[in-house]
Amino acid sequence: MNKERKLWILFSAVMVLSFAVLGYYGFEIYQQMPPVPKSVQTEDGTVIFTEKEILDGQNVWQSIGGQEVGSIWGHGAYQAPDWTADWLHREALLILDQYAQEQYKVNYQQANPAQQAALEVKLQEYIRENTYDPASEVIYISKERVLAIEKLSQYYSSLFTDDPEFEKLRHDYAIPKNSIKDPQKLKQLNAFFFWATWATVTERPDSQVSYTHNWPAEDLVGNKATTELLSWSGVSIILLILCIGIMVFYHVRSGGEEEVLAPARDPLLKQGITPSMRLTKNYFWVVCLLMVLQMVLGIITAHYGVEGDGLYGIPLDQFLPYSVSRTWHTQLAIFWIATAWLATGLYIAPAVSGKDPKYQSLGVNLLFISLLVIVVGSMIGQWMGIMQKLDLIDNFWFGHQGYEYVDLGRFWQLFLFVGLFIWLALMIRPLIAIVRQKTAEKNLIILFLISCCAIALFYGAGLMWGRQTNLAIAEYWRWWVVHLWVEGFFEVFATVVIAFLFVRLGLLKPKTATLNVLIATIVFMSGGILGTFHHLYFSGTPTAVMALGATFSALEVVPLTLIGYEAYHNYRVTKSTQWIKDYKWPIYFMIAVAFWNFLGAGVFGFIINPPIALYYIQGLNTTALHAHTALFGVYGMLGIGLMLFVLRSLYRNVKWNDRLIGITFWTLNIGLLAMALLSLLPIGIWQAVESIEKGMWYARSSELMQHPTMITLKWLRTIGDVVFAVGILSCCYFVFDLTIKNKINSK
Repeated sequence: MNKERKLWILFSAVMVLSFAVLGYYGFEIYQQMPPVPKSVQTEDGTVIFTEKEILDGQNVWQSIGGQEVGSIWGHGAYQAPDWTADWLHREALLILDQYAQEQYKVNYQQANPAQQAALEVKLQEYIRENTYDPASEVIYISKERVLAIEKLSQYYSSLFTDDPEFEKLRHDYAIPKNSIKDPQKLKQLNAFFFWATWATVTERPDSQVSYTHNWPAEDLVGNKATTELLSWSGVSIILLILCIGIMVFYHVRSGGEEEVLAPARDPLLKQGITPSMRLTKNYFWVVCLLMVLQMVLGIITAHYGVEGDGLYGIPLDQFLPYSVSRTWHTQLAIFWIATAWLATGLYIAPAVSGKDPKYQSLGVNLLFISLLVIVVGSMIGQWMGIMQKLDLIDNFWFGHQGYEYVDLGRFWQLFLFVGLFIWLALMIRPLIAIVRQKTAEKNLIILFLISCCAIALFYGAGLMWGRQTNLAIAEYWRWWVVHLWVEGFFEVFATVVIAFLFVRLGLLKPKTATLNVLIATIVFMSGGILGTFHHLYFSGTPTAVMALGATFSALEVVPLTLIGYEAYHNYRVTKSTQWIKDYKWPIYFMIAVAFWNFLGAGVFGFIINPPIALYYIQGLNTTALHAHTALFGVYGMLGIGLMLFVLRSLYRNVKWNDRLIGITFWTLNIGLLAMALLSLLPIGIWQAVESIEKGMWYARSSELMQHPTMITLKWLRTIGDVVFAVGILSCCYFVFDLTIKNKINSK
């Protein structure tokens, strides 16, 4: 059995076994998720909340932006509080005050330390007890908790309406006046906040940990890090060190890649350009426009951190609130990066065969129009949803679903899903004949097609939840999209595409490229598929999910430790022959991808991977640090690099403006690094310290986030943002200048 066949078998085994485990524990999540009761009642039978109010409250939360307005269970935006941590802390203090008045005739804060300790024990014994009755499907609560709910309901109702006393707090949280106008919706929102918080402190049946594994940390109610959190964090670190050693040993033993003598001339000069390949230029124009729009929205979103109700005195929040700007900012990142990658696929597929199948150009144009409709339509729908111009059902279908990175309404999700299958058909049709010919590139093309199929199919995971699906289940499927689709199969697609481009340039042999891609895919997917669980430690999942997530997410970092070799290899390629210098900047962007893979995905990613770390820093700016440096640093840089590869091939005899594209490369990288090191990292570290010492509620509080020094750190981000903006604008100018001034050469 040759090496290639063994790798194919191993690849198949990894995929089958990993998805079997992922599916099995998905079933377990369905069985052990926090129950939504038929009603929440007092001990004398008075109904406080109904199931319908809780589920409708979830939809109300989604309609105002959901995870784009604060967070629930640590997932979401960073401007407003985590509502579950905030409610839990306030509820604990309100109940403790009632206990203190009953026993000592003083408020909790006025009691002496011994009295406070006794009161906290009493609170913990009550609030951690699981009073959900499976037979009647009712949660029973005490009169003290009812009074606390009444006060908290008034507090949150005032915050989300126009109470003048909450003006400053709304400013600090970037929440517009009258975000919710209907009193009934306010009650429903409070019902959902109560249920989501109830799950964070209520112990699972036959267990001493809550449904969210004692997250958030809150000493008042006994939410503390468990032995499992500590032990599995230790396992993940030990496993990381062990596997890095094994990886380095394997790499040294394998002796590196086979040296290939570079061709005397650019092989792509001989390649014809089909009509459908020419059309990819339109996609890159859209990529550039979306990049600029995303950058502008990022500036507005960041500014809301220091001026929560506008932009330099302009009352922007009245027509473009923070939840809208952040939604569009994150969604456009996915759209333009995916568009760049999909366009690269549309270029490569017919380039292999040298001709277009029938109606290929029509399909490329149809897909282009569909993408435009999805982008514009989903953005309009999200704005209408957040501005409360849609009812809850219409909001689910056409407005804002409230889940970060998959915010677009269900109709737009379905439309995009269909669009991806159109794209898949456009990939398969030109390549299927080449596969049948059994050329040297056959296995590499098969890998390419597998990754294309996965991209189309796995976006379907975003259709697996409904309008009122339990939040724990929705989170499980959401991370199939965010982690598996974006971070998983797009990663495989990118690996194959880069290898294929080097093969086409004559810098890598097809067999060597296939082996490298198979090995990289096996290593990445070995940790990547089950590494999905590291996002779900505290999302109402069983303990086994935390153990698997901690173990396998550590493996995701392992291949990134050798990323320097990949960067050096790519750098050497730029020096191999004279004609390859034409591809210097696309290859330099691949080098940048390697750098950010190591720093953004590797170092900054592992900061938040171990359970004990994430227990304290989930939902802080350490997550934003990882998100920016991994999403743009890896996937964004790769999208730009692929776009430049295609443009270099399309405009073969055109001399590039090296100075302009050089400015783009350095300002994007320097700006992103400055943004991370001057602002996001120090803010995240400060928040982490406060979270460990005082709790998540304080780390996300207005008191801390509006501290003068914190405001200074937020303003320091401007330095990196300005440099970064220069890179975005120069990149777009370069593309438009190149494509509008010059004609595409046929050969």
